[in-house]
Amino acid sequence: MQKGRVIKIFLGAGIFLSAGVMINHITSLTTTMCTEKELAGMSYTLQQYVDTQSAGAASDPEAIVAFPDDPSQNASAAPGTDPNAPAVSDGAVAAEPVPSATPKPKSEYDNIGISVAADYVNVRKKPNTDSKVLGKLYRGSAATIKERTGDWVKIRSGQVEGYIKSDYLAIGFSAEKLVDKFGTKIATVNTETLKVREAKNTECAVLTLVSGEESFEILREDKEWVKIMVDGDTKGFVSKEYVDISVKFKKAVSIEEEREEARKKAAAAAAAAREEMAQQQPSQPSSNSGSSGSSGNSSSSSGSSGSGSSGNKSGGGGSSIKGSAGKSNNSESSNKSSGGSSGSNNSSSAIGSGDGSAIASYALQFVGRPYVYGGSSLTHGTDCSGFSQAVFRKFGISLPRTSSAQSGVGKKISVSSARAGDLIFYAKNGHVNHVAICIGGGRVVHASNPTTGITTSNLNYRTPYCARRVIGD
Repeated sequence: MQKGRVIKIFLGAGIFLSAGVMINHITSLTTTMCTEKELAGMSYTLQQYVDTQSAGAASDPEAIVAFPDDPSQNASAAPGTDPNAPAVSDGAVAAEPVPSATPKPKSEYDNIGISVAADYVNVRKKPNTDSKVLGKLYRGSAATIKERTGDWVKIRSGQVEGYIKSDYLAIGFSAEKLVDKFGTKIATVNTETLKVREAKNTECAVLTLVSGEESFEILREDKEWVKIMVDGDTKGFVSKEYVDISVKFKKAVSIEEEREEARKKAAAAAAAAREEMAQQQPSQPSSNSGSSGSSGNSSSSSGSSGSGSSGNKSGGGGSSIKGSAGKSNNSESSNKSSGGSSGSNNSSSAIGSGDGSAIASYALQFVGRPYVYGGSSLTHGTDCSGFSQAVFRKFGISLPRTSSAQSGVGKKISVSSARAGDLIFYAKNGHVNHVAICIGGGRVVHASNPTTGITTSNLNYRTPYCARRVIGD
């Protein structure tokens, strides 16, 4: 009995276990069938979408086919959110960002080329090395780029237009890096009259006044002020508010200009040689040439003008040699102590003869020659008073060596009545420190400063102090 009971228990357990296994099998089969049906449905839907997109792409082979709700199209979308829904922050719907292309940085020198040749680069008629040379673009000179042809660029600079290989030019941002090295910053006055001050404030002394539309080299640039070179030893500060700042470069030189320049140099050198010979001939002064104090007229004393000139040559403007008038024939620095009335004892000086227009024309031949402080050579360099002295010597008129002394020679006239051949004087702090020769038409020629050399300017480029006439009517 006991054994039969055990067998029944085992049979019951087996039947129970078999039933459980069959139930699990049926459930698994049902789940698998449902899953397969779901996958079959998704596959059908996906195939429909691809067929639709492919049909549209058939007409545009470059069209980009993208799947809807592709997370890669909105990488910032949070999991479980609709990537197409507008972003919400603090209850506000943010505006949909509009993509914009970042503009490529552009240099203001994109169409400017600065020569980086060791000396110069030839400007040619056509873009090849066998073509005719029209001119030269020297190192540091600039040109406007008109067009580009392969490795060549067509440029315009000064009076020259032609082709240069681009390898010889710094263009764009490369050119910007060379501005301070090769360019000269210029301040052009944009008001009627501007005060040039001793320091960078409106409480300091006014050195001189400069007129509107005149341009001056900038020596230093600060936030609100620029220091400019006016002429000679006159340097001061002007407010940036009243000037327009630009950059000036040297330009190309044409073959014709180069030949003309060589001719002028040769002519100027010959003239200078004749001047020196003429100066040496009367250089045997009488024994009292340096002590004739009674005459008081340095313009008629060969000893005064001669010794003053030789003194500047030997001493470079550093020595002080007194002439018959007892005035210091030193370089321009002596003008500060002399003042505008330094030549008052010379007011009765004899007026020489000469043609004002001829004097002006002769002086204009030396435009472009260098400015040399204390110099007196029309060819190799001179300062303002050395220039006027040398020019008038050509016409037999002797002038003192300094501008302050020259301001007392001849006859005083009004600045408004000045004509070609008259002397125009300018002052700093009330003391004459610069002289120019009137050439007519409201303009002057003068040895201005080391940057511009001998040049022409408006007579009122700075406020004139006085005018003197040293030639007869």
